[in-house]
Amino acid sequence: MASYDDRDGQIWMDGKLIDWRDANVHILTHAMHYASSVFEGERAYNGKIFKSREHSERLRRSAEMIDFEIPYSVDEIEAAKAEVMKASGLSDAYVRAVAWRGAGEDMGVASARNPVRMAIAAWEWGAYYGDSKFKGAKLDISKWKRPSPETIPSHAKAAGLYMICTMSKHAAEAKGCADAMMFDYRGYVAEATGANIFFVKDGEVHTPTPDCFLNGITRQTVIGMLKDRQIQVHERHIMPEELESFEQCWLTGTAAEVTPVGQIGDYNFEVGALTRDVAESYEKLVRL
Repeated sequence: MASYDDRDGQIWMDGKLIDWRDANVHILTHAMHYASSVFEGERAYNGKIFKSREHSERLRRSAEMIDFEIPYSVDEIEAAKAEVMKASGLSDAYVRAVAWRGAGEDMGVASARNPVRMAIAAWEWGAYYGDSKFKGAKLDISKWKRPSPETIPSHAKAAGLYMICTMSKHAAEAKGCADAMMFDYRGYVAEATGANIFFVKDGEVHTPTPDCFLNGITRQTVIGMLKDRQIQVHERHIMPEELESFEQCWLTGTAAEVTPVGQIGDYNFEVGALTRDVAESYEKLVRL
């Protein structure tokens, strides 16, 4: 694939479609220096973006959490995404909506006078973890922890919150792993760098309480699927020493979809029947 800044196609930016290569911002854009940016990752299947409106609503909430207002309503964002999908000519696509404080009169930490800008792009993107969907992803354990909600707006999908995720994933890849699992500031199991995590023990499912990290839309969807099947789901704090007792594990996220995990650090998991069933059922659900 070509570099992301050098492709054919169109990107919706500030209310209109423009040529992909012209979708640029000034070097003194506030978001580039101070991370005043929020985004959504979404997937379209058979031409329809899964949970599209929920993503648009979360985008606006995330912006509010980091103190700016997106100058487009949910309905306008939905219309823009539809325009992008039509222009892309794609049936299955990854869709990225992003909003940020742009260049303006302010170039310090404060940026109230700077305009808020927004863009939406769509492209083809296969399995986030490659062939891990079949054999189970291998995860490192990150040295970085998800911070306390007293220090960051932890439920915003904000660009700055991903800095330690990037660092963790780079360190994991250097060790031959696909990703890293992170603990939270208290030492509980939290999530992977861009995906929520689930475990199976004795036919029941355990997943960390999302009290200091994003309660993912895919996470909520999978919990609903499990409850529909009368499978017990425990949302709770999970201690690191419990990893040894779990039999199966999977990740959830828009990009990750449902990806089995085969190993976290020194702990091994089977890609068992429940994991496979959840992954296959999710694949069917998103294409309904």
